[in-house]
Amino acid sequence: MGGLNLEVFKFGMYLMFPIGIMYYFGTNLDNRFAVHDFWPKADNANRVPTDRDEIKAELERLRIRRLMNRERRLAAEANSRLANEGEGQQQES
Repeated sequence: MGGLNLEVFKFGMYLMFPIGIMYYFGTNLDNRFAVHDFWPKADNANRVPTDRDEIKAELERLRIRRLMNRERRLAAEANSRLANEGEGQQQES
């Protein structure tokens, strides 16, 4: 007989738990817990180029960006190398 009471209790929990949650929080959860303007607008989001000309323009933009970053990195390495050589000369004298 104890098993029957457990089954009735489980059925009651399965039935009453979702009803209790809906009663406590309500059914309009999107309006209550949504963050407004969370997702970016279509204008601000990245757009994958689909046209051949757009792809070429994007590849050119990425190439220029890569070369600029390379020049910046080489200049920074040269500056750090010169600074290290200058420190070495000051320590020798």
